[in-house]
Amino acid sequence: MATGASASAKQIVWRSIDFEIFGKVQGVFFRRDTRRKAKELALTGWAQNTSKGTVIGQAQGPVDKIKVMKSWLKTKGSPKSRIDKAVFSNEKNVDELTFKTFDIIR
Repeated sequence: MATGASASAKQIVWRSIDFEIFGKVQGVFFRRDTRRKAKELALTGWAQNTSKGTVIGQAQGPVDKIKVMKSWLKTKGSPKSRIDKAVFSNEKNVDELTFKTFDIIR
């Protein structure tokens, strides 16, 4: 029988993902609500408007929380947004988180 907390402690798998969201996502508090959702899920990263009318960003955190965030970005967003398409790229496991918080980049 194994003893000690480390024998039964579950290893956290960190995940990182880049995203780009298309649709009506600027001027509708999409970045603010994305940050709010990320904080609720204890994710780190950033979100930024682009000159082509999309929102790009990166989210990092536990695998299960990244799955929830991906679903939220694809289907929900901010109340006044309209999501036409969500593109996810560079999804990978990481050894440590690059960011300390989730920020809005202006």
